[in-house]
Amino acid sequence: MTKQQKKNRLLVIVIFAMSIVPFAIAWHLSKNVQLLGNAHTTNKGQLITPPVTTERTDWVAMDAISAQKMNELPGRWLIVNVIPQKTCNAVCLKAILDTRQLQLMLNKDMLRTRRVVVAFDALLPDDAKQLWLKESLLWRLLDKGVKSEADYKTDNALYTTLLNPENSVDDVLISRLIGQENKETALKSDLIKVTSSNALRQKMTDIRKSVIPEGMLFLIDPLGNIMMQYEPGFDPYKVKSDLMHLLRISQIG
Repeated sequence: MTKQQKKNRLLVIVIFAMSIVPFAIAWHLSKNVQLLGNAHTTNKGQLITPPVTTERTDWVAMDAISAQKMNELPGRWLIVNVIPQKTCNAVCLKAILDTRQLQLMLNKDMLRTRRVVVAFDALLPDDAKQLWLKESLLWRLLDKGVKSEADYKTDNALYTTLLNPENSVDDVLISRLIGQENKETALKSDLIKVTSSNALRQKMTDIRKSVIPEGMLFLIDPLGNIMMQYEPGFDPYKVKSDLMHLLRISQIG
């Protein structure tokens, strides 16, 4: 074997190891949760022990854009909001908006995550249209930017009002919020929208040991294990602390 052939073989081995080792570590951590150190006592949510496994067949994309992104789920940490009813109330919508803030706070590590909304039932069409509009737009009301303090307070009050599903976003508000931006581009979102299998619904309900409440949040590791749960009204800063701890320990995804 020539020197160049040896180098090529070594390169192949290194590339193979780089692709396999992270998942081996994830599997090992999922089977040995105690290795997460003091996560049992320092986390702001509840560590699920043992982790509950999910399958790719548990997720069905709601729309064409989500279907295109389904292959982004394996190998990444998933920040999962749950919609347990056919509509998403104010607590539910705020939780979805808070995960957007959470992901942005991860900075460079945000690329290791994906935001997912999983609905247990098909959403009512009109409610779904407003929900996704609000998810893509309402963060702008909380962006201080160059606003005056008075304008920010007005927008903050409007934000609170629009969390209520009975209050709709109209074309006038859309135009005001996006300004000169292209409407199609402005309304795009990185959120992956899926419906759940009956099996996944049952697994999440079993974790909670009761009906899933509006605003519930789960963290799922790159191997599809449900690792942590958060009650409605969770603090995105505290979830960030937990997630950064897991990312730092595992170095996967």
